[in-house]
Amino acid sequence: MDETGPHEELLQRHKEEKKELQSQITKLKHSVSKGDKKGKKAVQEKITQLERELKEKHEAELKEAEGAPQKGAVTQVSDAVDNLSLETTEGEITSQNLEPKRMSKAQKRRNKKEEAARQRQEEIAQQEIQNESGARNVEFVKLRDMLKQRGQQIYEIPSDGNCLYNAVAHQINQGRSQADYKQLRQQAAKYMRDNADDFLPFLTTESGDPFTPSDFDKYCQDLEETTIWGGHLEIKALSHVLNQPIVVVQSDGPVLTVGEGCHGDPVTVVYHRHAFGLGEHYNSVEPLQESTDS
Repeated sequence: MDETGPHEELLQRHKEEKKELQSQITKLKHSVSKGDKKGKKAVQEKITQLERELKEKHEAELKEAEGAPQKGAVTQVSDAVDNLSLETTEGEITSQNLEPKRMSKAQKRRNKKEEAARQRQEEIAQQEIQNESGARNVEFVKLRDMLKQRGQQIYEIPSDGNCLYNAVAHQINQGRSQADYKQLRQQAAKYMRDNADDFLPFLTTESGDPFTPSDFDKYCQDLEETTIWGGHLEIKALSHVLNQPIVVVQSDGPVLTVGEGCHGDPVTVVYHRHAFGLGEHYNSVEPLQESTDS
């Protein structure tokens, strides 16, 4: 009675793992909204990495199996992919043939590293599936639809603490002399210092106490010299500095216009409450482009 040899068992397991990967890939592709180009790119990169890691793992296991003979009368020592085998009689098998090939320490480390990477990618993939109905994705879809009605779409700004200023700079630099976040920070800090009575009453310490003049000076210094995050007060200062209204599009709440008395062209920024693990973020906008998705 024939028994299933180690190579057949290995190939069968590889086949099952490939089927599991295809199922995982399908779930990953369905986890991204149709218009989320950035999300689609990230998912495709993950899929490519998962496929590569599984292929490398299978190749390493097949190569290792070449040195381990089958139990019984047949020993397979050739490439399993081409299904080529070398048969010998039971009497021709020596004690040396029966000794399994010892895996090197380097190979063990590689296998361990590959397995850890595979598990990590599976966890990431599962998290992406869970995030499909999470606050971040729900907010993104709502903002995308709101901007579409305005003939606009999101223009991604890096999340580095300067996102508000870089978003405003992106808007005002369209066809004008260039400005950068450093200049805007300096201008906003100067305006707030020169008009302290318009800002100081709205600032409190972490304990809830009103800002002292010393606290306010430190606040303006940090605004000017660090990557401290900007909010409504900084938007107000920027609108006066630029003499341009700043429109804030948000998913939860009305579209806000700060600096309605300003006479320049409106600047539009998008406010995300759930964009990243650290929370709030600002993006800019650009004219809506026709989708190339099928």
